[in-house]
Amino acid sequence: MTKTILVIGATGGVGGAVARVMAARGWTVRGLARDVAAAQRRWSGPAIAWVEGDAMKPADVVAAAAGVSAIFHGANPPGYKNWAGVAMPMLDSTIAAAKANGARIVFPGTVYNYGPDALPLVAETAPQKPVTRKGRIRVAMEARLAQVASEGVPVIILRAGDFFGPSVGNSWFGQGIVKPRMPVKAITYPGKPDIGHAFAYLPDLAETFAQLIERADELPVFAPFHFRGHFFEHGIAIAEAVRSVIGKPEMKIGRFPWWAIYAGAPFVETFREILEMRYLWKERLELDNGELVAFLGSEPHTPTPMAIRTALEGLGCLTKETAETRLAPAFR
Repeated sequence: MTKTILVIGATGGVGGAVARVMAARGWTVRGLARDVAAAQRRWSGPAIAWVEGDAMKPADVVAAAAGVSAIFHGANPPGYKNWAGVAMPMLDSTIAAAKANGARIVFPGTVYNYGPDALPLVAETAPQKPVTRKGRIRVAMEARLAQVASEGVPVIILRAGDFFGPSVGNSWFGQGIVKPRMPVKAITYPGKPDIGHAFAYLPDLAETFAQLIERADELPVFAPFHFRGHFFEHGIAIAEAVRSVIGKPEMKIGRFPWWAIYAGAPFVETFREILEMRYLWKERLELDNGELVAFLGSEPHTPTPMAIRTALEGLGCLTKETAETRLAPAFR
């Protein structure tokens, strides 16, 4: 194994977290970007080698992946837009690059694959019968990866819940619970308060990806895993943790304004896509990480107060000075 990895989507949440962890572990990291100068301006982290290219163009990805042992496919259409038009073509570019360079594909999976029939505790082998269009797209993507694995291209899939972390403003945590780039003045929660909900703290998820990649030779050619992450038995507990971390335990937790999403859906594509996934906020879905723990020994897990604090600081919602004056000792 050459310790070189191409990260597609390095300026995004999960791709950026993986790029940082792999660089910290001594890997040479390449990032694919259509505009290298813009990517460099957006990037904050260890030095990585930016390569100009478009994930929609197989030749660009093949060239960028020359000599790598792994390709992390963290490309996602922003704002849920045009998944049907770009998700599979971008994956096909990665597959072409993996075949051409003898590289392993590393793929961040989602809970979208699963419909209500698979709930509440979902194993890696659970039937994938999605009830949404995006879910069907994700199932088709994984089926394509299983197919190329049967042809000899090794694949790692790690499925996880909703992301949160220090650089994920475009997430349910950074939009539906708090607002980025401002002190926390209001907290909302999108789901039913007493229904469990799965969140994935990106530094933990990235560390898990890194451990799997570095032990990839011990894995079968097609290796799907589940990342349990921070599962809150009462989903609203993540919002309660936010107000504890900011030192305002009495702050009211409001309801997410779903009415506004419904009202805007006829005119805003992102709103329509958000509504399609609302069922995940109404029903319990917990990922069973038994296979992951059996392989790695344990799942990387940052204590909730520390994870929430780091996420808020990274999103510009909590300064270190504020934290030192407001936080209870247990949260410092």
